[in-house]
Amino acid sequence: MISVDIPGFRMLRLEHLVLDYNGTLAVDGELLLGCAEAIRSLAERLRIHVVTADTFGLAAAQLSGLPLELVILTDERQADQKLQYVKALNSKTVAAIGNGRNDRKMLNAAALGIALIQSEGAAAEAVASADIVALGIVDALALLRHPMRLVATLRS
Repeated sequence: MISVDIPGFRMLRLEHLVLDYNGTLAVDGELLLGCAEAIRSLAERLRIHVVTADTFGLAAAQLSGLPLELVILTDERQADQKLQYVKALNSKTVAAIGNGRNDRKMLNAAALGIALIQSEGAAAEAVASADIVALGIVDALALLRHPMRLVATLRS
């Protein structure tokens, strides 16, 4: 668990990390450099879930051996599927990271939503639904590994 009290924002008691895959952990279906190590490190404190439409069909192979649960979504109502997944985990205990329009609802519902702007871009609705915007997945994951960075960004 990660606990951090952010003045003027909220007390976070995070137990789960829900991640999108394409555009978040991967570009063109290929896992980005540094992600595997960061996931292994965070898995000591959080249960990690990757919830994806798996556009390129590579998620299972790319994430093989990592300490996480992989969920491949159906083609219909992906934003709602991701939202329901976060709610089933108890959204008050979830940090979520994504970049796509289908991530907007989970980012909004999670106790902490982080939108990414990387080489695949970010949907404006995802950015507007997040608490924090990061320019790279390794930086976003480092926010969770070093929670005082969350305080510096979100306090008011």
